[in-house]
Amino acid sequence: MIRVLLADDQDMVRAGLRLVLSAEPDIEVVGEARDGLEAVTLARRLRPDVVLMDVRMPRLDGIEATRRLLAEPAQKGRVVVLTTFDVDSHVYDALRAGASGFLLKNAAPEDLVRSIRATAAGAGLIDPAVTRRVIEEFGRGARPSRPPHTVSTLTDRERDVLELVARGASNAEIAASLYVSEATVKTHVARILAKLGLRDRVHVVVFAYEHGLVTPGSAGERAAGSA
Repeated sequence: MIRVLLADDQDMVRAGLRLVLSAEPDIEVVGEARDGLEAVTLARRLRPDVVLMDVRMPRLDGIEATRRLLAEPAQKGRVVVLTTFDVDSHVYDALRAGASGFLLKNAAPEDLVRSIRATAAGAGLIDPAVTRRVIEEFGRGARPSRPPHTVSTLTDRERDVLELVARGASNAEIAASLYVSEATVKTHVARILAKLGLRDRVHVVVFAYEHGLVTPGSAGERAAGSA
């Protein structure tokens, strides 16, 4: 059972999210928060697998709430950020704060459910409608910083896999490109996450672009949420 916490200051939005998620046999809504402070408090107490976090909330916005929550070593849950705007600078800040996914509030119910399952499984998700812009923003928004020493611990094949993940390739696409099995790709991804101390695939994208390991503009960039 995937345990979900809803954080949004609009009662109607929370009611709609609960209605959609409660219809799924493998998802349970364990709590609702009306602002960022309440979201952090409830997440600490309820330990949900996924927090659906609105970006704009009173008292504490969703970005700072995400940052505070995920800065705690004991917090194993993941955050999916919800926003009304598909071109929103807050999205980039939320991903940098540690959010594992980003979804528009007008997304179809099936996309919402899929995002919850993907995020709970550690895949992460960025809404396909804005993935390319998010990736390019990471690549162009700031001068890349020097990669940490942990990058040197990656093997050549792990570097290849990291670059393909950062460009949005699925495990199946990576396997076909490198002539290996999908199981081997999953093993490489797991090792990359462990060596670099990253939470999931979305943060491989963030890490790679912020440290200049890949550059924006490739025609092959796709959604970074494939498991």
